Amino acid sequence: MSRWKPDAAGRLAKAAIELFAEQGYEATTVAEIAERAGLTKRTFFRYYADKREVLFGGAQELENCWLAGMDAAPEDADPMAVVAAGFGPISDLFADRHPFARLRAGIVAENPDLQERELIKLHRLTGVLQHALAKRGVSDHAAALAAQAGVAVFHVAFGRWTRREAPTSLGALMDDSLDELRSVVTATATATT
Repeated sequence: MSRWKPDAAGRLAKAAIELFAEQGYEATTVAEIAERAGLTKRTFFRYYADKREVLFGGAQELENCWLAGMDAAPEDADPMAVVAAGFGPISDLFADRHPFARLRAGIVAENPDLQERELIKLHRLTGVLQHALAKRGVSDHAAALAAQAGVAVFHVAFGRWTRREAPTSLGALMDDSLDELRSVVTATATATT
């Protein structure tokens, strides 16, 4: 086994996602992932704590990308505009990841434990965005609403994106979902007044 080929983490992730798709998440072992990647089991654990982390290892990168977009938002932007400022960088982050994201989404959808982990990841992401808004002086209540709405928009758009055979712009889907959310909120507000 050659341990000197570049991008061991990427090779492990590719091998894992292929094996999960072929034989199921539960039936796949770390040893099989390492073998398919041409690496050792020990090398696997240098990059991932367990096989689940192959599917969730990008959470920090997503948070960092979203926060960078929010940091670039104008100081006078409203809370939802600040959250939405992260949509462009997120779209760029996922621009060439559609095949992986599509397979990953199917694997997560088939496993209740992975679905739970996905919800935990989204909850953590919401807290990170809420904290970033609070640091900008947004009230706790407004920060919570904007962060939760932004994560919901991302989650819905990402689901639409991964269900498509041919990738379209994730950014466009997030913008469409945000517009739909605004129309739902406006229609609800109009109906109750």
